[in-house]
Amino acid sequence: MRRPRTLLSAAAAVSAAALALSASPAAASGGPSWWPEDPPPPGKVEIDLVNANGSGCAPGTTATSVAPDKTAFTVTYSEYLAQAGGGSSPIDSRKNCQLAVLVSVPQGYTYAIARAEYRGYADLADGAEGTQKASYYFQGMPETEAVTHELPGPYQDNWQFNDRANVAIYAPCNAERNFNINTELRVDAGDSDPDELSFMAMDSTDASITTTYVFSWKKCD
Repeated sequence: MRRPRTLLSAAAAVSAAALALSASPAAASGGPSWWPEDPPPPGKVEIDLVNANGSGCAPGTTATSVAPDKTAFTVTYSEYLAQAGGGSSPIDSRKNCQLAVLVSVPQGYTYAIARAEYRGYADLADGAEGTQKASYYFQGMPETEAVTHELPGPYQDNWQFNDRANVAIYAPCNAERNFNINTELRVDAGDSDPDELSFMAMDSTDASITTTYVFSWKKCD
């Protein structure tokens, strides 16, 4: 029976993510060319994880960090894994996390989330399937973006999914609103051998559990 790889501690994951983010070319690009995008603002950008709820982000297993060039931020997890088959419990087949992130930006600027990058590792038996889903919205605003990715078995490798926004939904100018991120990992054993364990985790190639969200900046009128 296959077993999930051991996940890093939250502290080690945050350290590895900070190094990867500072050098990542993905942090330098934003949304589609038609977006009204301005350079990052001068001054300090602060990100606070206001709340994290869900079976994939128990207290103490989630943290955030901002890229030095202010074009992206990273959310790190240490216990975000869904699994099915191999004697696992039915409740283990779906894990979710709802994040409320507060991004404080210099006066006169606002931001949208242009792109989100998810990385992980999956070990799926023949006949099993993994699903990663995410939705995004600002507190008090009706606009919502939702994207779903499916990963069919057999599969035993790292995975990466990129979500790119279809519309530029910016936070209100000169007002602090939480940016809400709802993510989900699901594993369906399907018609795979019931003794085979299939799992899917947000776990990058360096074993840190990292999700990167890329900013698009705009000056307020």
